[in-house]
This record gives sequence, structure tokens and C-alpha cells, in this order.
Amino acid sequence: MPSVTPATLAILGASPAFPDGLPLLRPTLPAAEALTPGLEQAFATGSLTKGPALREYERRLAGHLGVEHAVAVSSCTAGLMLAFDRFRGGEAIMPSFTFMATAMAAVWAGLEPVFCDIDPRTWCLDPTRIEELVTPRTAVIVPVHIFGAPADTAGFAALGEKHGIPVIYDAAHGFGALNDGGKPVGPEGLAQCFSTSPTKLLITGEGGVVATDDAALAERLVVGREYGNPGDYDPIFVGLNARLPEASALIGGASLDLLEDEAQRRNHFAGLYREALAGVPGVSFQELRPGTRSSYKDLSIRLGAGFGLTRDELAHALKADRVDTRAYYVPAVHRTKAFAASTAQCDDRLPQTNSLCDEVLTLPCYGKMGDGDVEKVGALVRAAHERAAAVRSALRA
Repeated sequence: MPSVTPATLAILGASPAFPDGLPLLRPTLPAAEALTPGLEQAFATGSLTKGPALREYERRLAGHLGVEHAVAVSSCTAGLMLAFDRFRGGEAIMPSFTFMATAMAAVWAGLEPVFCDIDPRTWCLDPTRIEELVTPRTAVIVPVHIFGAPADTAGFAALGEKHGIPVIYDAAHGFGALNDGGKPVGPEGLAQCFSTSPTKLLITGEGGVVATDDAALAERLVVGREYGNPGDYDPIFVGLNARLPEASALIGGASLDLLEDEAQRRNHFAGLYREALAGVPGVSFQELRPGTRSSYKDLSIRLGAGFGLTRDELAHALKADRVDTRAYYVPAVHRTKAFAASTAQCDDRLPQTNSLCDEVLTLPCYGKMGDGDVEKVGALVRAAHERAAAVRSALRA
């Protein structure tokens, strides 16, 4: 791709490349009329929760993911909390480069997070670093399909089997991702906990899904999302109100019909970004394991020293052209106010995490974009590199 001229950078005085703005994300939603029959039935019967729409939605999800049980819940966080609950008092090995909810769900479930470093290529939890952290208190391993890139499920399965430790995946970004063999992530591990919030490819408004082949866990999840009440108002354990309403299940069912197209479009745009930024010094992308497909819940680049600008400087330059970006997941969980006091001692063992957090930047990538949008953003990034000194001077001014 030819580079744009310096005048096309708004930070250097030109008009913004996107006068109306380019948001980081716009959800792909089903047509409202697709929900009408189900909503009319729900209103006619008064069945606004725990109704036929939820049962059908869970049935379809189980088939799509290739699991015996798919239990819909009010959020991925609630799903993680319920899946973690049986391991209270133990330790959960997980990445710090993840959304805060991964660790928060563990704490709420009475687990102690133990942060492990990431693979510098895939940005996912590094299975080769797990064994040095295993102790008699290790109760569960929690990999994350970061940005929708499938984690090394075979590696974690081998670790779990070797040490007798269950593996529960934070699969919040997982819908639309394909594992080895071209099948959706979902059957691997004891459970996988997905998010269906508006930033994801499969959307219910707010919500989540726990996928598992373990019948006992599935039964506990169903009871757990009902306050631990099996139906006789005599709760058998302390649960949550984690039900998914009928309206959300209807949105999810219609959204499932759009999932594959959305995943393909995001992968197409990711390919365009790679083409647009090929050969730009300092720019690199998250690597995928062979045979897998990312959902590209987020498309992120990494900016090394050769780029000429820091991550934050590039973000400010793109903001002048009204391109929305984010620095996910910065700060890493172990450096957040909520966890820093209790995890300060682990900072030295997370060099790859800390390095990535200084350099990662998420760019717009979603189905409602067009090829021209991606090409224009890529051109702006390339131009920022080419005029790095001028951009830095403009920012300082």
C-alpha cells in the first residue's frame, strides 16, 4: 500500500480522515423484527424468564459448540464465579494480561489468583511457565483466549492431566474462534465461559454462557444461577441471581445466525490490516497457533522501538483523525489498584506481560466497517511512522 502524504495526518494540520469519527466498535445486531414473534409469545404467556426461548437458545449453543451442556447466565463473570465455586480456598493460575473480571471472579469465588506470564507471540497464557507455579494449593488453571485467539488447549490439557488440575477457560472472546480442526472452541477443559455482551460477536445485550461436558457441573450451574435453589426454596449452596431473560435469549438466538459472517468479516479486515502495515518498522501482530482462527473480538497491534512513536503517541495522533483506539489490557491486572497491594511480589516474573502492556494498541475491527476504513487507518499508522518526529513535535506543542 502506498503511504499517504504528510498532509493527511490531522495532527499535522490536515482535516480529520474520519470527519464523523470511526468508533472502536459497533455491534452487529439482528433485525428487530426477527425478535417480534418470540417477544409476542413471551408477553402473551407472561414468561419473561426461564422460558422456551432460553431452552432453545441453550440447545442451539450446545450444538454449535459441540458440548453436552450450554448454560446461559447473566454475564461471563457470573459464569466464571459459578464454575470456580467448587474450588474455594485454592489457587487459580491465570494470566495478568486479561480483562479484570477473570481475576475478580476467582476472588469472589474464594480463590487466590496466581499470575503467570504470557507467550510473547500469542499473548495468551504460556503453558511452559505453569509448572513453576504449581503448588499443593493449585486448584484450577485458567487460560484466556485473548482477543479471540485460541489458547494452547492441547498444552493445557496435558498439564492438567499430569498434575490432576482442572482447566477452566475464560472464553469471553471465544465465540467465532476456531480451534485445531476448524471446530469452535468450547469442548476443551472442564468448562469454557463465554461472554455475550455488546462488544462480542455473539450478543444478548448482557450475558454469558458456560459450556461443559460435565453433567454434574452443568447441574450445579443451573441451580447456582437460581441462588443455589433447586426448586424447593431450600438452597443447597450459596448461589447467584444469574438468570438470562427470555428477551436476551431471543437476541442471542438471532445473533447466532449472524455469527459466522461476522467472524469471517473480522478475519478479512485483520488480513487487510496485516497487508496495510506489512514492512512498517516496529509493528507486529498477535500470532495464531497453526490451524486456528481468531474471532478478532479485538484487532491489536504491538509497537516496538522501531516505529518511532510510543503506543500512546500513536493513539493521540489517530485521535486527531477521529479514529477511536484502546490500550487493552492496560494496566495488567496485577498492577491495578484492586490487586497491586497483594500481588506486588509477582511483577518480576511477568516480563512479557509488562512489555506487551507498554506497546499494545487495539484498532477498529468489526463487521460494519468497510475495506476502505481499514485501508485508511492502516495508511494513517504508516504515515505516523514516516513522520514520527513531526508527530511527536506536534503532540508536545
